[in-house]
Amino acid sequence: MLFAIHGVDRQGALDTRLAHYEAHKAFLSDTSAFGVEIVMSGPLVADDGTTMIGSLFLIEAPDRAAVEAFNAADPFRKADIWERVTITGFLRRQG
Repeated sequence: MLFAIHGVDRQGALDTRLAHYEAHKAFLSDTSAFGVEIVMSGPLVADDGTTMIGSLFLIEAPDRAAVEAFNAADPFRKADIWERVTITGFLRRQG
Protein backbone atom coordinates (compact mmCIF):
# COMPACT_ATOMS: atom_id res chain seq x y z
CA MET A 1 0.00 0.00 0.00
CA LEU A 2 1.14 3.56 -0.61
CA PHE A 3 1.46 6.10 2.19
CA ALA A 4 2.26 9.81 2.12
CA ILE A 5 4.37 11.26 4.91
CA HIS A 6 4.03 15.03 5.15
CA GLY A 7 6.34 16.73 7.65
CA VAL A 8 6.29 20.46 8.33
CA ASP A 9 9.38 21.96 9.96
CA ARG A 10 9.31 23.87 13.22
CA GLN A 11 9.77 27.62 12.92
CA GLY A 12 13.51 28.35 12.77
CA ALA A 13 14.50 24.71 12.19
CA LEU A 14 16.53 25.29 9.02
CA ASP A 15 19.95 25.30 10.74
CA THR A 16 19.08 22.07 12.59
CA ARG A 17 17.79 20.55 9.35
CA LEU A 18 21.02 21.38 7.55
CA ALA A 19 23.11 19.99 10.43
CA HIS A 20 21.31 16.62 10.14
CA TYR A 21 20.88 16.58 6.35
CA GLU A 22 23.70 14.12 5.57
CA ALA A 23 22.52 11.67 8.26
CA HIS A 24 18.97 11.96 6.91
CA LYS A 25 20.12 11.20 3.33
CA ALA A 26 22.21 8.25 4.53
CA PHE A 27 19.20 6.90 6.44
CA LEU A 28 17.02 7.14 3.31
CA SER A 29 19.57 5.27 1.20
CA ASP A 30 18.62 1.89 2.72
CA THR A 31 15.08 1.37 3.99
CA SER A 32 15.18 -2.44 3.88
CA ALA A 33 15.30 -2.81 7.67
CA PHE A 34 11.81 -1.33 7.82
CA GLY A 35 10.31 -3.26 4.90
CA VAL A 36 9.41 -0.04 3.09
CA GLU A 37 10.40 1.43 -0.26
CA ILE A 38 10.61 5.12 -1.04
CA VAL A 39 8.68 5.80 -4.25
CA MET A 40 9.65 9.48 -4.16
CA SER A 41 10.74 12.00 -1.59
CA GLY A 42 12.07 15.49 -1.26
CA PRO A 43 11.98 18.70 0.70
CA LEU A 44 9.02 21.03 0.79
CA VAL A 45 10.14 24.57 0.01
CA ALA A 46 8.96 28.10 0.72
CA ASP A 47 7.57 30.28 -2.04
CA ASP A 48 11.13 31.39 -2.86
CA GLY A 49 11.62 27.90 -4.32
CA THR A 50 14.77 27.12 -2.33
CA THR A 51 14.27 27.46 1.44
CA MET A 52 13.45 24.01 2.86
CA ILE A 53 10.44 24.05 5.19
CA GLY A 54 9.43 20.40 5.43
CA SER A 55 9.51 16.96 3.83
CA LEU A 56 7.26 14.84 1.64
CA PHE A 57 7.60 11.10 1.08
CA LEU A 58 5.58 8.62 -0.92
CA ILE A 59 6.25 5.20 0.63
CA GLU A 60 5.33 1.68 -0.46
CA ALA A 61 4.80 -0.39 2.68
CA PRO A 62 2.91 -3.45 3.89
CA ASP A 63 1.06 -1.42 6.54
CA ARG A 64 0.94 1.82 8.49
CA ALA A 65 2.98 0.37 11.36
CA ALA A 66 5.97 -0.11 9.04
CA VAL A 67 5.71 3.52 7.89
CA GLU A 68 5.46 4.76 11.46
CA ALA A 69 8.55 2.75 12.47
CA PHE A 70 10.47 4.08 9.45
CA ASN A 71 9.50 7.67 10.21
CA ALA A 72 10.30 7.35 13.92
CA ALA A 73 13.85 6.27 13.07
CA ASP A 74 14.53 9.16 10.68
CA PRO A 75 17.31 11.46 11.96
CA PHE A 76 15.08 14.46 11.23
CA ARG A 77 12.39 13.02 13.51
CA LYS A 78 14.93 12.25 16.22
CA ALA A 79 16.29 15.82 15.97
CA ASP A 80 12.73 17.16 16.42
CA ILE A 81 12.89 19.15 13.19
CA TRP A 82 9.28 18.53 12.20
CA GLU A 83 6.58 20.39 14.08
CA ARG A 84 3.90 18.18 12.59
CA VAL A 85 4.00 14.87 10.74
CA THR A 86 0.98 13.38 9.01
CA ILE A 87 0.95 9.83 7.64
CA THR A 88 -1.91 9.12 5.26
CA GLY A 89 -2.81 6.23 2.97
CA PHE A 90 -2.62 7.15 -0.71
CA LEU A 91 -4.37 5.78 -3.79
CA ARG A 92 -2.43 6.48 -6.98
CA ARG A 93 -4.67 7.60 -9.84
CA GLN A 94 -2.17 9.07 -12.28
CA GLY A 95 1.58 9.17 -12.71
